[in-house]
Amino acid sequence: MWQYSPHVWAIFKPSFSGVVRGVRSRGLSSSSSSSLPISSSDFIYKDVETKDQPEVSKLLDDAASFSEIGNAEWATTPYPASAMTDPLAGCSKRKVESSERSIILFPGQGTIKVGDVKPYLRFPRVKELYQIASDILGYDLLKISMRGPQNVLDRTEFNQPATVVSSLAALEKLQEERPRAVESCVAVAGYSVGELTALIFTGAMPYEEGIRLVGVRAASMQAASEITSQGMLSCYCTPTAKVGSICQQAQKWAMDIGAAHPICQVAVYMYTQGKVFGGCSEALQYIEKNCRGLGLRHLKRLPVTGAFHTPLMEGALKPFTKALMDTPLGEPSAYVYSNFSASTYTNNEKLNKKYLSRQIVSPVKWEQIMHKLYERPEGTQFPRSFDMGSKGTLKTILKNINAKAADSCYAY
Repeated sequence: MWQYSPHVWAIFKPSFSGVVRGVRSRGLSSSSSSSLPISSSDFIYKDVETKDQPEVSKLLDDAASFSEIGNAEWATTPYPASAMTDPLAGCSKRKVESSERSIILFPGQGTIKVGDVKPYLRFPRVKELYQIASDILGYDLLKISMRGPQNVLDRTEFNQPATVVSSLAALEKLQEERPRAVESCVAVAGYSVGELTALIFTGAMPYEEGIRLVGVRAASMQAASEITSQGMLSCYCTPTAKVGSICQQAQKWAMDIGAAHPICQVAVYMYTQGKVFGGCSEALQYIEKNCRGLGLRHLKRLPVTGAFHTPLMEGALKPFTKALMDTPLGEPSAYVYSNFSASTYTNNEKLNKKYLSRQIVSPVKWEQIMHKLYERPEGTQFPRSFDMGSKGTLKTILKNINAKAADSCYAY
């Protein structure tokens, strides 16, 4: 079983030679895991015999540690309570100098075109990534990605796995050209299905299990999108736009004309003026027809057939949640942000899985995540960021949220 865990692996192997790491390349058993409990006796040399060894082990195992302190009210800080601080400054995942820190961003569905992956195929492990994914999914993912046709690649059942694997392929390019950027990554954010890419990359989820879960997610969301005519609509909101009222009006219109599932809501908070509406086709048509009066500009239908991140995806919840419950989900080796809560993953597996499931039917809080990632005191240097596989789309969105942070963002 392959395991993406570049941060942990780099610590023990300075000559880091690729992002893809796992049991095949390391000679480890599939049961190996950094999350296994370790006692002090594991650190005692077995070839050194001493009569004091058991006593020393017991003392170490019984010793208190700072992690056991439940009340931190005694702690003090030189900063005022209201002071804005760098969210990565106290990074406990990886101790990296602030000037060297990097952030990696993964795209969601709808960004890739037929042939986009071709430039990545020259990197050693990319074809094997596709081969493993194809074996798990039951179809030739590389063939669809390279030859299409585009209308087939655009189908949710194919596009989501293709997006995840192409993003990981882009990582191989980054590793080849800027290995330090991978090793010094302290935070990761993935847009929609890109959240699963982030979990695979940070070692929270084995590659094979991650691809299998993506396949279930894609197939179940494809099925949910075929229950009724639906879609997603991106738009620019002027100061006069009342987003809540727009959704209510669109839903009422859809209900009045007899829509089977009159749903409309914000599916993605991209940036302050940028929103993506998701809902039934009738509701979206109402918005398109009345956009000027509603204070909306630059409307564009997304190349998807489903109203993702809305209640119209309820049908996908049960199969995805069932598959997720059977998927191991550990603590990431870098900060990973939840689309549902806009907070970072913790060591609470049950809560992490709950958030990952709810993401399917809840708005993506991308703008909120970007604010948390890049908020820092004035004059503080922004970390380098890397947009993996979206051809600059995520960088453009970031520019609308934080232009200075976007200046240090590179598309791969």
